[in-house]
Amino acid sequence: MLNPSQDIDHGTPRRESTEEVTLEIDGMPVTVAKGTSLMRAAVDAGVQVPKLCATDSLEPFGSCRLCLVEIDGRKGYPASCTTPAEAGMKVRTQSPKLQELRKGVMELYISDHPLDCLTCAANGDCELQDMAGVTGLRNVRYGYDGANHLKSAKDESNPYFTYDPAKCIVCNRCVRACEETQGTFALTISGRGFESRVSPGQDQPFMESECVSCGACVQACPTATLQEKSVIWLGQAEHSAITTCAYCGVGCGFKAEMKGNEVVRMVPWKDGKANEGHSCVKGRFAWGYATHKDRVLKPMIRRRITDPWQEVSWEEAVNYAASEFRRIQGKYGTDSIGGLVSSRCTNEEGYLVQKLVRAAFGNNNVDTCARVCHSPTGYGLKQTMGESAGTQTFKSVEKSDVVMVIGANPSDGHPVFASRMKRRLRAGARLIVIDPRTIDLVKSPHVKADHHLKLKPGTNVAVISAMAHVIVTEGLVDETFVAERCEPKSFNAWREFVARPANSPEAMEAVTGVPATELRAAARLFALGHDGKRNAAIYYGLGVTEHSQGSTMVMGIANLAMATGNVGREGVGVNPLRGQNNVQGSCDMGSFPHELPGYRHVSDSTARGSFESAWGVELRPDPGLRIPNMFDAAITGSFKGLYCEGEDVVQSDPNTQHVAEALMAMECIVVQDLFLNETAKYAHVFLPGASFLEKDGTFTNAERRISRVTKVMPPKAGYADWEVTQLLSNALGYPMNYASAEEIMNEIAALTPTFTGVSYAKLAKLGSVQWPCNEAAPEGTPTMHVGEFVRGKGKFIITQYVPTDEKVTRMYPLILTTGRILSQYNVGAQTRRTENNQWHSEDRLEIHPNDAEDRGIAEGDWVGIRSRAGETVLRATITERVQPGVVYTTFHFPESGANVITTDNSDWATNCPEFKVTAVQVMPVMQPSEWQQEYSRFNALQEELLNRRIEETAATK
Repeated sequence: MLNPSQDIDHGTPRRESTEEVTLEIDGMPVTVAKGTSLMRAAVDAGVQVPKLCATDSLEPFGSCRLCLVEIDGRKGYPASCTTPAEAGMKVRTQSPKLQELRKGVMELYISDHPLDCLTCAANGDCELQDMAGVTGLRNVRYGYDGANHLKSAKDESNPYFTYDPAKCIVCNRCVRACEETQGTFALTISGRGFESRVSPGQDQPFMESECVSCGACVQACPTATLQEKSVIWLGQAEHSAITTCAYCGVGCGFKAEMKGNEVVRMVPWKDGKANEGHSCVKGRFAWGYATHKDRVLKPMIRRRITDPWQEVSWEEAVNYAASEFRRIQGKYGTDSIGGLVSSRCTNEEGYLVQKLVRAAFGNNNVDTCARVCHSPTGYGLKQTMGESAGTQTFKSVEKSDVVMVIGANPSDGHPVFASRMKRRLRAGARLIVIDPRTIDLVKSPHVKADHHLKLKPGTNVAVISAMAHVIVTEGLVDETFVAERCEPKSFNAWREFVARPANSPEAMEAVTGVPATELRAAARLFALGHDGKRNAAIYYGLGVTEHSQGSTMVMGIANLAMATGNVGREGVGVNPLRGQNNVQGSCDMGSFPHELPGYRHVSDSTARGSFESAWGVELRPDPGLRIPNMFDAAITGSFKGLYCEGEDVVQSDPNTQHVAEALMAMECIVVQDLFLNETAKYAHVFLPGASFLEKDGTFTNAERRISRVTKVMPPKAGYADWEVTQLLSNALGYPMNYASAEEIMNEIAALTPTFTGVSYAKLAKLGSVQWPCNEAAPEGTPTMHVGEFVRGKGKFIITQYVPTDEKVTRMYPLILTTGRILSQYNVGAQTRRTENNQWHSEDRLEIHPNDAEDRGIAEGDWVGIRSRAGETVLRATITERVQPGVVYTTFHFPESGANVITTDNSDWATNCPEFKVTAVQVMPVMQPSEWQQEYSRFNALQEELLNRRIEETAATK
């Protein structure tokens, strides 16, 4: 376990400068960067200046008057937090006069503050309490007879923290954190003078305000005014450990603060490179699922999926699964079974699953949920630049002059990165949003997009080609960069292609729905930059990849970045915003059927030979089955067994009925997970999984950052996930004998060129590293493709727009697209088991007022959504966030059946499903109670069909 040292608060942020100044503080010389505050300089000299309103995550404010100092030759007592250090200064932080002033200030604070320290939840973690001791305050001359705030009512509306205005000292830290760190601007100071108090909006309860519950205000509060309810209930933690959040691909570092094996709170780690002390509502507060009553903690088996589950020992469950897999292979052949691994699993767990499939199953039938989200990223970036990953750090956006966001909603999907991006936009960077929906970034507090290209779903490639047309035909190509860094033949062919009149914004306007003038202006802004600065960065998400031309679009994005020279330095680049915590890592670990760890093809005899030597087994050179191929093969009768670790394909994959039919056709499905999810309804063996709090290992985030995941409590079911995979492998006759997750990482490093320098010792020393990490880059690679591309010369690829097969018709006149919401995560298995449901308790269908009026739909009505694949029912939200002809929903609740209606159309190169384009019809339906009756009848018919299929299968054995 990593035991972090006590964090030192320097009071004000670090200043970057090549110029230094030397001064004297309390007789000690100290040299600091120009612009550094006296307070921070004092801390660098080992002197802590008393403070309450200052903290090093926020800009100095100078309101508390505790940090006063004396400076030789100057009158008065300036605040050290707002006074910059100057060469030759002589500063005193302690003197009788300063002591008198500070004690007087503290006395005023305490005169209107409850003296309930012994019973206060912040006792032992209260800066006001600490400062009373530091200043030597021993009595208060002012009584409580006059006006005070001691009887102010608490706001306990938020499920995760309380607001007690009686304890507020109006230091403004929470307000500043909401503005500077989060960028929501939800808090303000209401009233004047003595009446001043923190207020969420217009004196609303927190839950009715614009607050997004990121926790920045709670973290910043120096008293018990804003306090986690978990701390109020459990008391102060007695130890902590550094770990990594198990939600989105930002990969925030956290301190898990513990009492024994119980989590008291999760505090964002200020040294976490991905988040730098910030968090969102999920990582900060939504960790209670790890101890939820729904957790399954005993292995279970059943012969038929209509039988009840029977609890058994680990040995019996593992041996049964192994015997069934061997029986199936004996009857149907070696290729009749396979494995799936989730992007929620660690690198070490994913590595072991693909090793199990290749070495113990004897085939390459392994795939990962990255197939259904970012597989086009891997393919498209590999083809153009030579590496299947993003190019930058998240911090790189702080040097961007133009930011282009395509098919992503960072405010909801990657909120901590969104806060960083918004800071840069508020500082003057320009913004282009390409999205069919009006996401928050288009217009939010102090942020407004310069251009919103509100395209029709499915026309991404047409838009990117039209932008390229403008850049080529208007002479905006960075000719020097292209000549030095890219293949001339491929560039010339691409230049000729995009310059064709058919690719002009005017020609494409009817296809994309984007006005040609707006598209031209956006293209010019991207290519020319802002105020003479040309750093332009592209960030994209599933709105790019989950299309029939997902891979084509990724290549189009790479083309645009290369043509404008926006690769290979800070502030630029091609940056996929990965959806789940370890999407990047699951791909890195060889979880695709055609690639070994490190993105080396299974047909590569040299790469394959290194694994054969290490694993002591001959490996197959032919690619295995992808997820869709497994399902098709199951329906045709040749694929009969599946080991599924951490993945819920029934809820997350498209065309749910097709997935269910495939699973029903299998003879042994082993699900390893925390909960009995939708896929487990079709399973024959259930092996309990471990939450991230019970794991040792690593995650790799969207910026290729490898970070430690630290076990803070024992696995509740007895085994970590990698240990379960090892047990299954041993039962199958292929021995694995790892003693720890660290041993697995050592093997990964020994066999994977981009990981050769990775070790737990290095991660403990540096906090995290970004691959490639090897002899050429012993401390990792923050920015990719510096000087030259990984493949040598960048390759331009022609991106011909091909309309999707999914067409609107009179029967299906609307296009459905899908996405995420802030409070919920992916299929919702984790967040639905937390208080996050108070923000979002059901998936809803967003529909434009015009389309709603045409169909007689009112706000909150139940509507039926029918596609070529199926139908479901949701409640309607009428909003202009979607354009006419487009409807939108999230997919966090299984009962919503969002993927019942998505089709099995997919990307031409990778089979990534086309979740973002489904032709549908939407109409009002019966009341929910009547619908539930219909739904029950439907379920009964499904069960009857299932039993009949099982009986038919049994009869053929």
